[in-house]
Amino acid sequence: MQSILHENKHTLKLAFPIIVSHLSQMLLGLTDTLMVGQLGTVELAGVALMNILIHLVFVLGVGLAIAVSVQVSHQHGSGQETGGEAILLHGIILSLILGGLVWLGMQSSMPALYLLKQPTEVLAIFPQYLKWIAPSMAFMMPIMIFKSYAEAQNRPWGVFWVQIAGVALNIGLNALLIFGHWGFPRMELEGAGLATFIARILTLLALGNFLFRTTPTLTLKGLSFDRRECKSLLRLATPISAQMLMEFGAFSASAILIGQLGSLPLAAHQIALTCATTTYMIPMGLSNAVSIRVGHALGAQAIDRARHIVAGAQGLTLLIMGTFAILYLSMGTMIARAFNPDPELIALAVSLLSIVGIFQLFDGIQVVSVGALRAMKDVKIPTLLCFVGYWLISFPFGVWMGFGLQWGVRGFWTGLATGLTIAATSMSLRLIWLLRRDPYPETIEDQSLI
Repeated sequence: MQSILHENKHTLKLAFPIIVSHLSQMLLGLTDTLMVGQLGTVELAGVALMNILIHLVFVLGVGLAIAVSVQVSHQHGSGQETGGEAILLHGIILSLILGGLVWLGMQSSMPALYLLKQPTEVLAIFPQYLKWIAPSMAFMMPIMIFKSYAEAQNRPWGVFWVQIAGVALNIGLNALLIFGHWGFPRMELEGAGLATFIARILTLLALGNFLFRTTPTLTLKGLSFDRRECKSLLRLATPISAQMLMEFGAFSASAILIGQLGSLPLAAHQIALTCATTTYMIPMGLSNAVSIRVGHALGAQAIDRARHIVAGAQGLTLLIMGTFAILYLSMGTMIARAFNPDPELIALAVSLLSIVGIFQLFDGIQVVSVGALRAMKDVKIPTLLCFVGYWLISFPFGVWMGFGLQWGVRGFWTGLATGLTIAATSMSLRLIWLLRRDPYPETIEDQSLI
């Protein structure tokens, strides 16, 4: 127990700025949602539809960023610091390519949304937001790479302050551009997109400047493109992105079908999803810290320390997410009212927040388990477990309850909660089995055969 408490202290020290950094990024979406929600239910539904696209493409960048973090953390733990710069620079190259493709893909998504029978009034205003959010993703991708590199080297605080400044800037620009304060034009939904676009550009410039100024060995001089380095990153990033795409894809596909029920259910879904993803950032930050620290431990061949790190983090997660579960179950009305004063929308959102509260514990356990598995470079079996949980159980179950039993949006969320619970249980059992193996596999090739 003493060892677990000792490891928890170090995990929290690393996790705290990472958690706040994650929350700062979520606050970009949260502030947009809260402020746009004051414009009306249709505008709030428009943000919900935009988030479907964002989440689907965002996970591609997250997978690449996690791969950078895992690779750098293993090198850091083994004392090999010089290879980290090559990993970072190739990660930046891949992220710029990916960001450009995401921009083009999102920009050409409108015909597909018409085919998916989304509310006409929402589609009418959607392009206003899309035209600025789509290009902003090209800047968001390399931001995640810089962030992962710094955190994997136990240097999260500079990233923390830069991203906090970016959130503050976004909130200020929202006030000016959405509502037209201080003589600025009232741009409403378009203003929310433009504010995020400007904030992301300036955040990327500030973050890049910070890293290059504070890392003497980090330079573009003499850089040569190494195809093997890119393949190594992609080999790890692809299944990680696939895992996340399956989870977010289930939520996004559900949202598309919820949109066929009308603007009100879609707006209620957006409120529940915003709350769930915001609190999710805390175990996500813990998961990142666990992944980095387990990577350090495995790089130093200290498997017992890795076991203590994981055990302590899971206990912390249960405590934190249990607290959020109580808040969602007891304060749902107050939370929903902060987004929009419509009584019908509030009642529907409260029913969804009760489901969010119930699956908080499973959500936390799942993400911390996945973080540890990624540090162990165990990504193939977890990808299969995600597919079974979300696409063979969660999504079909949600469609059956939503349309078949006519539970509407509540049915879809019940299905999502069911799949998440199954995924959390299977991931945890997988992690326990791997950590108990003796001797523990020491190479990537060994682990890929597990």
